[in-house]
Amino acid sequence: MSVIVIEFITLDGIVSDPDGSAGTPLGGWAFRHGHETVAGDTFRLGRTLDEGVLLLGRTTWQLFSRLWPGRDDPFAARMNAVPKLVASRTLTDADTAAWANSRVLAGDVIDAVKREPRDVVITGSLSLVHQLMTEDLIDEYRLLTFPTVLGTGDRLFPTGGPHTELECLSAQQAGAAVLTRHWRAAR
Repeated sequence: MSVIVIEFITLDGIVSDPDGSAGTPLGGWAFRHGHETVAGDTFRLGRTLDEGVLLLGRTTWQLFSRLWPGRDDPFAARMNAVPKLVASRTLTDADTAAWANSRVLAGDVIDAVKREPRDVVITGSLSLVHQLMTEDLIDEYRLLTFPTVLGTGDRLFPTGGPHTELECLSAQQAGAAVLTRHWRAAR
């Protein structure tokens, strides 16, 4: 089992509001580079979506549950079919009926990730990512880095966060951005 974090990120490490849905003044930065950069399986998840599980925080799940069920393409079919675990203190399983195969996690998210036998993919959900970083549970980062510098916003790797050594597995251009894959170096 691997824990894989996927994020849209700027050159200066900002991950907040890439689509503009949070309404921040600089939001929507990822989509200013064209649809082809973010379309389809940009993060090269492939089989992982077929055999793994998505872990989402409430805010990301609510955003995605309004977007993905209405899309009709092969990647959307995979996103709608994948089992989805939702970390939330306020949502109920009844709320998750809006997006197929969604279930609110019962109990502690760290324990749930440690017990999960499938690969876990976390998209967005920065507070969850930071929790998993603190527990040293993230195996891989797949980052779509955009040629944008915001200067302000939430960072994937916060100041004072845990030290982690990573190995670059690959880097390839994806439209205006660059997709990099980084694996946690041996512990």
